[in-house]
Amino acid sequence: MAATLFRNLRLFDGLADTLAEGMEVLVEGERIKEVADRPIASSAARVIDCGGRTLMPGLIDAHVHAYGVDADLGRLDKLPRSLQALQAAERLKDSLKRGFTSIRDAGGADWGLAIACDTGLITAPRLFYPGRALSPTGGHGDMRANVLLDQFCGCCAPTQAIAIIADGVDEVRKAVRSELKRGAHAIKIMASGGVASPSDPIYALQYSDEEIACAVWEAKAWRSYVLAHAYTPESIHRAVRLGVRSIEHANLIDATTAEFMAEKQAFAVPTLVTYEALAEEGPALGMPPESMAKLSSVQEAGLGSLEILARAGVRMGFGTDLLGAMHRRQSDEFIIRRQALPAADVLRSATSTNAALLQKDGQLGVVAAGALADLILVDGDPIADIGVLTGQGERIPFVMKGGAALIDRLG
Repeated sequence: MAATLFRNLRLFDGLADTLAEGMEVLVEGERIKEVADRPIASSAARVIDCGGRTLMPGLIDAHVHAYGVDADLGRLDKLPRSLQALQAAERLKDSLKRGFTSIRDAGGADWGLAIACDTGLITAPRLFYPGRALSPTGGHGDMRANVLLDQFCGCCAPTQAIAIIADGVDEVRKAVRSELKRGAHAIKIMASGGVASPSDPIYALQYSDEEIACAVWEAKAWRSYVLAHAYTPESIHRAVRLGVRSIEHANLIDATTAEFMAEKQAFAVPTLVTYEALAEEGPALGMPPESMAKLSSVQEAGLGSLEILARAGVRMGFGTDLLGAMHRRQSDEFIIRRQALPAADVLRSATSTNAALLQKDGQLGVVAAGALADLILVDGDPIADIGVLTGQGERIPFVMKGGAALIDRLG
């Protein structure tokens, strides 16, 4: 059994407010064997002198679209799936370089891509995926040109990379069951309008109570859960009331709704970096004018939503939601959040909090005995300067997933 012993490090364990000094960490096989504040003896282990770097859990991004390789989702649906898969593999490799050892796709990734990640066919993070997101006709996932509405029903429409159209309780039930059969770890639904979809206004409510309740019941029957795209207080409240566990974005949330989320122990996954990226790069990358016109209202409310959620005690995961070439800005989310939240809170959002969201408490997102050995070494102190996590991994010379060193530039 391969073993690795980390010495001469500062430790962020995924839970604490500060870094711990004088620690050592022993990995055996795919798991962490021991974390100690004294020297650990191991004659068989490879000893890594960390040189005073910070050892911390591998990062987790809970809102990625692996197949979101074009900023114009309508154009994306015209690309062959094989090309999208090859491009998705490159996006996942780039995420790993940035220290992300786990990814929750939020619509589009499929079981084939997951198999490629699990078997090592591609060098990539762990991939958790909901399959295609469920959208009603005209909803946030309906990217069909209007002319196609007269030619195809939702289930027979041309290739849809991110979402599938399902209307009515029976279609929702069938769609949920189909995605779960294909290995989806959770189910994504569209509960309000969005930016990337040109037709639906942000305030539009999507799916009836009965349809949402059906999706929630079917997911819970598989011991899974539902995540919902939702911006407005009304859309968030009704989704949580009906049992949705994870609210994506939540930019326009108010204090009352945030308190309700906290009461129901729902998670929020803000994705502020995508709005900054879209504002700067969207038009040049082909975002439709209709989408750009909807952007300002949600972008302006972003930092305020973090403060509202934090005051209410809502558990906030870390997500990015970047499309196309904007995916290179993935780690900029750390800097944006730091404007409103303490550094330790931001780090926990991308480690232990996201692990809880993924139903992997104690397995991912922590440096603790028994946890999976998903670890990164960082040049610098991310509590004092969270910016050390930004860029393309230049300050992350070592990335381990399941006890295997996938990136090692320590020399």
